[in-house]
Amino acid sequence: MARILMIVAHPDDIDFGSGGSVARWIAEGDTVDYCIVTDGDAGGFDEAVGRVEMAELRRKEQRAAADVYGVGEIDWLGYPDGRLYVTHDLRRDLSRVIRQRRPDRCVVPSPTRNLRSTYGSHPDHIAAGEAAMCAIYPDARNPFAHPELLADEGLEAWTVPETWIANPGDGADLYVDITDTLERKIEALRAHESQTAHMTDLAERMQMWGYSQAKAAGWCTDGTPPEERRYAEGFLVLDTK
Repeated sequence: MARILMIVAHPDDIDFGSGGSVARWIAEGDTVDYCIVTDGDAGGFDEAVGRVEMAELRRKEQRAAADVYGVGEIDWLGYPDGRLYVTHDLRRDLSRVIRQRRPDRCVVPSPTRNLRSTYGSHPDHIAAGEAAMCAIYPDARNPFAHPELLADEGLEAWTVPETWIANPGDGADLYVDITDTLERKIEALRAHESQTAHMTDLAERMQMWGYSQAKAAGWCTDGTPPEERRYAEGFLVLDTK
């Protein structure tokens, strides 16, 4: 069974993008942990909610959503939401988590902008993806990178054998069938009340997105009747041994 580390910029990113896959992996016996780079303090729609309060709320919501699947640990790096950049400190902090969790697979955001998807190209997502790729190679595996991790914390170098890029647009080369776990994905998303309570069509949105991914995988067509539709999440799989 695999040890999987999900790295994202914000609370709810995993549930929107890869929640059905997380549910399936855990059901199949894999171990899944999260690393969330920001607290999501710039999220939400209620101006009466302070930003510190929002960050605390989003941590609680993410834990509740993770519990829907049976996720293990959540590492919070606490960077400011909306002001994420690829820095040496961020690379070190991600390297620390990788060395602590020692995953067989990292799942990370795309480090490149998708010009066909404004919402899929949030600057924080791109920064988190690029910093994660830098941490996977060369930082986490190099004992001479961030030497304080070994000298002060005893964290030995770790090579991530496989890296999956989540939601790579039309560049996916592997699709996970989430037909049987779509409802759990939707349940987890509802736990993010500060972000999704206004979405009266949340289930329909997730169904249509999953259906579009299944069509990209070649499992369905535009003419597939609703009762026969399958749902998917796409990834680009990289050998990072």
